Amino acid sequence: MATIIIRQMTVQDIDQVIEIEMSSFGVPWTKDVFYKELTENPYAIYFVIEKQGTILGYCGLWVVIDEASITNIAILPKYRGKKYGRALFQYVLNQSIALGAQTLSLEVRISNIVAQNMYRRFGLIPGGIRKNYYTDDNEDALVMWVKL
Repeated sequence: MATIIIRQMTVQDIDQVIEIEMSSFGVPWTKDVFYKELTENPYAIYFVIEKQGTILGYCGLWVVIDEASITNIAILPKYRGKKYGRALFQYVLNQSIALGAQTLSLEVRISNIVAQNMYRRFGLIPGGIRKNYYTDDNEDALVMWVKL
């Protein structure tokens, strides 16, 4: 079995990450947004999960003082359901703790029950609703969080 590597994202990864972004979100981030996150945002840290040089997924994290927030997480569609998302999320949780975060939060589509169930396995609980959060279809977001 090929080795899975989870590591910090670099600007050289953006082209592969954009492919994941385009196949995962109705309103994908642009290359420029990722570039600015990696080079200009002092609170941001992004991670990729790769196998044999192919990036299978990525996750963005902001850590401000002692609060961590997942900005986005996605796995290439053909690799979903194979526990790569779970491995990546566990890694990012561990990194959040190592960076001094005491809580972690994220937003997830109300309709994305698969993701919600995964987050619950890590102890995240619902904390509220952000009405009309997603700009592509005005779907509400469920805010979930966990004390680390």
